[in-house]
Amino acid sequence: MQTNLADFIKNTREGEEAEAILRACVHCGFCTATCPTYQLLGDELDGPRGRIYLIKQVLEGAEVTAKTQTHLDRCLTCRNCETTCPSGVKYGRLVDIGRKVVEERVPRPLGERIKRKVLAEGLPRKALFGAALKTGQIFRPLLSPALQDKVPGRQNAGVWPAREHARKMLVLDGCAQPAMAPNINAATARVLDALGVQLIVAPRAGCCGALRHHLNEQEAALDDMRRNIDAWWPYVGTVEAIVMTASGCGATVKEYGHLLAHDPSYAEKAARVSALTKDLSEIMPQFEAELAQKARSGAGRVAFHPPCTLQHGQQIRGKVESVLRAVGVDVVLCADSHLCCGSAGTYSLLQPELSLQLRDRKLANLQDTGAQTIVSANVGCTAHLQSGTETPVMHWIELIDKALN
Repeated sequence: MQTNLADFIKNTREGEEAEAILRACVHCGFCTATCPTYQLLGDELDGPRGRIYLIKQVLEGAEVTAKTQTHLDRCLTCRNCETTCPSGVKYGRLVDIGRKVVEERVPRPLGERIKRKVLAEGLPRKALFGAALKTGQIFRPLLSPALQDKVPGRQNAGVWPAREHARKMLVLDGCAQPAMAPNINAATARVLDALGVQLIVAPRAGCCGALRHHLNEQEAALDDMRRNIDAWWPYVGTVEAIVMTASGCGATVKEYGHLLAHDPSYAEKAARVSALTKDLSEIMPQFEAELAQKARSGAGRVAFHPPCTLQHGQQIRGKVESVLRAVGVDVVLCADSHLCCGSAGTYSLLQPELSLQLRDRKLANLQDTGAQTIVSANVGCTAHLQSGTETPVMHWIELIDKALN
């Protein structure tokens, strides 16, 4: 695609990156076939190709309007289009750059600004989010049905193993997950402990930065990333991996090296952290034979919903299913398993109508599998899906934990 960037972004780091991405696009339109919002709305501007044209116009100096902002806001950043694209267009990075420029030029209504600021400041702070969630759980019966959907029930995390092992791995505690689903990391620690690996939490590590980054608080997101690097750095020489139990966090931490490449104080460290980072599904296959020996019970039919951040963001497929089958789980994928469930970080809060349509489509396909349990690999997906079904929804490592105990 031919481009002629405006002076405000020409010859800048982001401008050069955006120009390279735009030039890779041959506007073939294959991406529209796998875009969830295009499928729902049927509008070219609510598909990747249309959004790429909008971003191109913005970067070439065209007038930026609220309509442009709306079409970019509706993007889930699921990156399904990247998996589909025959030209390797890095759409996710382009939309981040485009959104940042649009955010600077189009003032949002006051109510919208307040809502986004509350999300950007509240969700990444573990203590604040945890207190707010506990309050919501106490008063849940008094909340509206829409708010009740956003407040999961309390979960008992169980025991975190105290044994020490020569093999050690770090795990990101995260921001929302410790309050919403504390059993995910605890179950991971128990499973790895049974396999001779000690899981460590670095006390000062927190939100991976994804929440603020996708809310266009990109400088604050970089600060979140720097804080995590500082927290992890003392362990880097002694741990085998930095394990991500939320695929959304994993997709972001694996990009630290790119996002901080311009920072001379952090570029090298960020690249090292990204290289050490592994999704849990990349760690567990090495233990499949041992898991098969240790498993005490399997499960009925289980449907696996692969999060977009796993299958499109990290390009990881088939590993979760293989590990589950190793412990005797009958695991299946549903129709259109490549499509987003509608959670997408804060998307379900900012675009509730589209989010619920995508959730209900996904749940209908999952129900058609005849599964008695649904598993995923990202806390946002599990909470979002659970809000629309009585079928139990959990992280897949929790099934492994149950199979070993």
